[in-house]
Amino acid sequence: MKIIMLGAPGAGKGTQAKMIADKYGIPHVSTGDIFRANIKNGTELGMEAKKYMDQGLLVPDELTVKILLDRVANEDCKNGYVLDGFPRTIPQANVLDKALTELGDQIDFAIDVDVPDENIVKRMGGRRACLSCGATYHIEHVPPKAEGICDTCGEKLVLRDDDKPETVQNRLNVYHEQTQPLIEFYEAKGVLRTVDGTQDMKDVFKSIVAILG
Repeated sequence: MKIIMLGAPGAGKGTQAKMIADKYGIPHVSTGDIFRANIKNGTELGMEAKKYMDQGLLVPDELTVKILLDRVANEDCKNGYVLDGFPRTIPQANVLDKALTELGDQIDFAIDVDVPDENIVKRMGGRRACLSCGATYHIEHVPPKAEGICDTCGEKLVLRDDDKPETVQNRLNVYHEQTQPLIEFYEAKGVLRTVDGTQDMKDVFKSIVAILG
């Protein structure tokens, strides 16, 4: 079962991807993690990607797909995988689709965790982080025991710059422009399934399990 997770930043797709991976015993494949692992291990593909990253450039789609295919060729992916963070654009989806087709393979489900922008701005604006130990909280859903203070180390909690409403809205604008067209791309392939991401996390997961069976 090969699954792609779609959804705006802050929609909760990463959390759902991990839960799917745990339930079905398939790897949660995050492109960020693969890049880091390849660079850390000094692989040929990793070193090639590092050249671009060191210059602050985006890694070309063809190279990203090569690194991805190298990962999903591992034994632990033989029963499938959950892709999180890729593809982000139509050109990336086309490169991935072509590469999989050449291997006689294809994506089984593209799951869109659908959450309206205003919910995401509110959700992310409620996040608080401890810069000292890395713990994260939410003022509504996972509040600290003492307001503004980290339960773990007692340091002050902050609203990170990337969780501020104006930053979140900018990220959403980029998502709508570049990534949302993937919804139509996978709908045309007949593999798109949409779930209501405004539900409680457990209910979102139940909706996904009902789709995957």
